[in-house]
Amino acid sequence: MNLKPINQQVVTIMGASSGIGRDTALRFAERGAKVVVSARSKEGLATLVDEINYRGGQAIAYTADVSDFEQVKAVASKTVDRFGRLDTWVHTAATSVFGTFDSITPEEFERVIDVNLLGQAYGAMAALPYLKQEGRGALIHVTSMEARRSLPFQSPYSASKHGVEGFLDALRLELKHQGYQISVTNILPAVINTPFYNKGKTKLGVKPTGVPPYYEPSLVTDAILYAAEHPTRDYIVGDVGRILNVMQRVSPELVDAILLLIGFEGQKTKEIKSENAPNNLYEPIQGYDKVQGDFSKLAIPSIGDSLDKNPALIIGAVSLAALGLFALFQWNKEPQQ
Repeated sequence: MNLKPINQQVVTIMGASSGIGRDTALRFAERGAKVVVSARSKEGLATLVDEINYRGGQAIAYTADVSDFEQVKAVASKTVDRFGRLDTWVHTAATSVFGTFDSITPEEFERVIDVNLLGQAYGAMAALPYLKQEGRGALIHVTSMEARRSLPFQSPYSASKHGVEGFLDALRLELKHQGYQISVTNILPAVINTPFYNKGKTKLGVKPTGVPPYYEPSLVTDAILYAAEHPTRDYIVGDVGRILNVMQRVSPELVDAILLLIGFEGQKTKEIKSENAPNNLYEPIQGYDKVQGDFSKLAIPSIGDSLDKNPALIIGAVSLAALGLFALFQWNKEPQQ
């Protein structure tokens, strides 16, 4: 399966006004792609397009709420009307309610599912006809490590991310069976330093946080750009996410025990925040149209991300490890003085 170089692509990004989506739009444009950005925040999109244009890129914006299929469908249609085709669809839009399951209303739970699960499904439905017309392309969906392991205080968010992984697995097989050269990628970030924790609704009495350590949004953007050129099934971003994935497969009970120790207080800051404070559950809020959140001091690098994008480095690392083991074996064979 061959995907076009980024500088020859037309890319649509849903949820582009802040965080991962915003950084992704800037980086695609920087690499020469024609970019269409969409989100609910008209002001956020305007500043994003201005920034892209200032840097010499090409971008246009359309406001849309991803929970409305007709609005999502219109973004895909307008992309093709403006640039003649669609090569890559990136879906990053998300919202959340932080609180215990029994404190979350049915309406709030439903809204998170509408945005995070149905919104992603609507994106794929809207983009697929145009990708099929081209005969190739990429669907890139940003979910979360919570697609693999749920966290307390985030039951609707975790449920929505599990759901996205479920429909992507089915869709990927169907497209392969039908013979379409369309890559379907699930990007699963660990805890990322974006304004997500500022914008979600909280019922914890305080501003929520991810369980540290954090990773910077650029790591997720790197994974998205990689998947746009290299067909990729799943891509976990962040070494902690990779460790959690293995632990969850080996012993969910062990992960339960760890989360009982750190998963509750670890998601609370000391900053008082009312459940009535402005949040983006139903409407966009202003002041957070930026890439990074408030937790840069807690961000760390990730070695595994570099290895995943560079098979040669993996081979080199394995070779060095093998040489080290061989040397140790030889040393142990020698008589010790």
